[in-house]
Amino acid sequence: MVNETAIPKGATVTLNSVEGDLVVSRHATLKGEGSPPSVRVSGTVYCEGNNTFECNLSATGFEAEGNIKIHGKLEVKNNIEISDGYLEVDGNVSAASAEVDEALVVHGKLEAANIDVGGSLRVDGNIKAEAIDVGGSFRAKGEINAEDVDVGGSLEAEALVQLDSLSVGGTARVGGGKIREIDVGGCFESNAPLEFEDIEVGGTVSLAGKSKGERIEVGGILKVQGDLEFREIDVGGKIDISGSAAGEELEVGGKVSVYGALKLSGDLEVGGKIEVSGEIEAENIEVGGTLHSKKVQTQNHIEVGGLIATDEGATARFIEIGKRGEAKGTLRADEIIIGKDAHVEDVYGKRILLRNGVHARNVYGEEITVEADCRVEGETLYVNELRASSQVTFAKQPQKVNTLPL
Repeated sequence: MVNETAIPKGATVTLNSVEGDLVVSRHATLKGEGSPPSVRVSGTVYCEGNNTFECNLSATGFEAEGNIKIHGKLEVKNNIEISDGYLEVDGNVSAASAEVDEALVVHGKLEAANIDVGGSLRVDGNIKAEAIDVGGSFRAKGEINAEDVDVGGSLEAEALVQLDSLSVGGTARVGGGKIREIDVGGCFESNAPLEFEDIEVGGTVSLAGKSKGERIEVGGILKVQGDLEFREIDVGGKIDISGSAAGEELEVGGKVSVYGALKLSGDLEVGGKIEVSGEIEAENIEVGGTLHSKKVQTQNHIEVGGLIATDEGATARFIEIGKRGEAKGTLRADEIIIGKDAHVEDVYGKRILLRNGVHARNVYGEEITVEADCRVEGETLYVNELRASSQVTFAKQPQKVNTLPL
């Protein structure tokens, strides 16, 4: 039979060690001996609630109802279980698992395989765990090293994190580090470089420069303060990158702003507007609205519904400008189609089609077709064939040449 030591209700008792279990009645206080004051319990500590420990405490197990305060450190071999109350510990906490109904506050370090808190979790020191489950809010000042973190409300981690997966219902802020999978319902922010595999966020994602990962899917806005490396980005609203970006594929429903260069090995698809201060490289580009960039180069095609404006021109195998569209800067491609009533500047291609009502400055091609009501303000040079409607205005007589100008 296990020995049991009891502390009466409201009493203050000083102990050194307890062989067996320790039962602490309501409103009782336990003090320890030595420097620092400490109490060792070989069995389990049972607390009836509203108890204070003025000492370091070590035990095989710890169970309590109501609120518990420990002015020292807490070491438990097996499990910590707090029902209908909170646990606050001034020092470090270590246990196989910790389950707290209301709140767990640790002013030192926290180490446990499994941590389950119904309300809020706050830790000032580093955290090491396998799984952390918090129903409300989770705030950590130190580093977090865990496999899975699941928070129903909000997470604020001021230092580096090392996580396999992070799931937060509301907002999450981390101090950089490495997270394999991120799933956040509201907003996610990393204020230092972050490595990741998958980010899925309903609202806004904010990343620090030099972040690197695989896939980003955001319902609203993606903001990056600096450079970003990625494999695939899918954003419903807007992207704002203050540096350069490099990856495979990028798809945005609204607007893209990149203040450096944008280099993609795959496709770029933008529903609205894209502005890139540097060069754009991609396999294919499709923009519904407008494209502004220093230079655009693709392996295959460029399709722009509205305006394409470049300082050093756009180059592709195929370029198409939409109906009533506009191109500012040179267009170069094997095949170029300029939509009805569009306005363009200099066009260079093997096969060029100007649909009805197009206004162009200069046209240089091997085979050129010009439909009715078009107007060419400057030169029209062709190598093989020119097919033009009788209702076309050429400011200069078209000329057949052996080679085209560069």
